[in-house]
Amino acid sequence: MHPFDFYRAGAAFGAAFLAGVINSVAGGGTLVSFPTLIWLGLDSVTANATSTVAIWPAALGGMWGYRRELRMVEQRLLALVAPSLIGGIAGALLLRWTPPAIFDALVPFLILFATLLFMAQDAVQRKLKTAATTGHRSARWLAGAMAFQLMVGLYGGYFGAGIGILMLAALSILGMTDIHQMNGLKNFLGGCINGVAAVYFIWAKMVYWPYVLLMAVAAVLGGWGGAGMARRVGRTAVRRMVVAIGFGMALSLFIKLLAR
Repeated sequence: MHPFDFYRAGAAFGAAFLAGVINSVAGGGTLVSFPTLIWLGLDSVTANATSTVAIWPAALGGMWGYRRELRMVEQRLLALVAPSLIGGIAGALLLRWTPPAIFDALVPFLILFATLLFMAQDAVQRKLKTAATTGHRSARWLAGAMAFQLMVGLYGGYFGAGIGILMLAALSILGMTDIHQMNGLKNFLGGCINGVAAVYFIWAKMVYWPYVLLMAVAAVLGGWGGAGMARRVGRTAVRRMVVAIGFGMALSLFIKLLAR
């Protein structure tokens, strides 16, 4: 691990601030914060855990912003909280047990997968807004959705980026049509997944605290103060920037992997 110095601190602060801005407008900030920590010298497992813990406090703002919509969500859908928590802790345990060398090899593929999911998000949301369906409201479909949410939680606790679009698709199948309620529930369930994973990462001493504290402050500031600037630039421009960063990071890490 490289020493923690002024230049690395500045890079980490900037990446987390940008992640906070991106998350407040379009989501996908992990595609900035996580790879940056790898390039700053953290091993991939520590970088992933550190990024999760550092960015999670800023995500609380998104949950709070949708509190009105959350109050209108059907009570039966709150059953998805349990598999979110179970999957999140299981994914965090899986990350803890994954040898760093194996996770290093997986990281470029995970970033590429998350970037592709992020690219699909707008198309899926447009389809969800216009879908003329009453959904599947039976107990059997809810049980299936809970099983799917368990897998989403597992992936989210293990890596995390891209879980939002997976949850939106599942909520649509369950009959939700209000995209704001869907985003509110998605943010809440994502907060559960990342929150329980973050608690475990802290307990297991998997995080690098100098970056956590610095990046947590930066992400909150980015989400609060930078969102207005990002909105002036436009959501589409922000999304294109995230996609470009995601592909660029994936490519650079593929090259780094092949150069070993």
